[in-house]
Amino acid sequence: MATTEQNTKRRPWLFPVVFVLVLAAVLLLFNIISKGLFLEWTNLKVIISHLIYPCFIAWGFCFLFACGYTDMSIGGVVVLGSFASCIFGNWYGLSGVVLGGLITGMLLIFINFLIFTYTKIPSWIAGISLAMIYEAIAVFLKLGKTTKPLVSTALATEYRTLGQLPWSLVFLAVGLVVIYFLYNRTTIGLNIRSLGGNRDVAEKLGINVSKTLLAVGLITGVLIGIACFLQQSYAGQTTVKTGLTSINLIFQPLAIYLLAQIIQKRINIIICVPICSFILYAVFNILTVLGVPSGTLQEAFLGAFIIIFGVIGQRKAKGVVK
Repeated sequence: MATTEQNTKRRPWLFPVVFVLVLAAVLLLFNIISKGLFLEWTNLKVIISHLIYPCFIAWGFCFLFACGYTDMSIGGVVVLGSFASCIFGNWYGLSGVVLGGLITGMLLIFINFLIFTYTKIPSWIAGISLAMIYEAIAVFLKLGKTTKPLVSTALATEYRTLGQLPWSLVFLAVGLVVIYFLYNRTTIGLNIRSLGGNRDVAEKLGINVSKTLLAVGLITGVLIGIACFLQQSYAGQTTVKTGLTSINLIFQPLAIYLLAQIIQKRINIIICVPICSFILYAVFNILTVLGVPSGTLQEAFLGAFIIIFGVIGQRKAKGVVK
């Protein structure tokens, strides 16, 4: 008798169909529980608007973890990139919003990878140290006499269109196509995934490890830069994070990545990211509708979510998980 896994290999469409049906059933259940509020378009717009910029951070994690790195400073980068989007956006309009976040994200993540690549410091240790540095810079900008008015001022409403529907959804759709192609159909994508499999073997096969890692830094920097200006365009103003609390900004994208990592055996991980992002924010949304307070029980749920799906995702991993 054929097993479920064998049936799935023979019929690759089976799992996506079952997955969609189960997801639809869960959403209908949420709608019943919320007495019809969940599937109202105004509520769905809130869910979709929340999930856009975390998708780009989660896609960045796909490249980071594929080559075996963990960067804990990304939250601090998002704060500084959001500041830059706000300042240059108010000065130069939409072009300033985009370039402020994009350049800051690219520059800081690229600096991170220079440190990871050439100092040989474990990435998670270097990342925590960099997070503290970026948080200190953010506080300096927030308290400085000349910079405080720039950082404290919200991004002008007329320059926030990129973080609002439908433009944010356009960014998500274009990003999905481009990132899918880059990750799965290019030499650099293959090299990155080869490093994560076995760096020594990849090097013996002729892959230039240093150049590949710097390419990862550049790609991840672009993705984080996009997340910066989308986040600022959506929120309008960014709160300074200190005491390593900027790491909180990466927990939700991390949960998205971990869930996508489990499903990737059946659906490509790049495609999984927006699907899993919708699932996560749908759950948070129904918790809010049901009156579960945010910041307490919802954060506890997120922590449990990360642990459970992290364990499931690594259950077949051999050796030490970085």
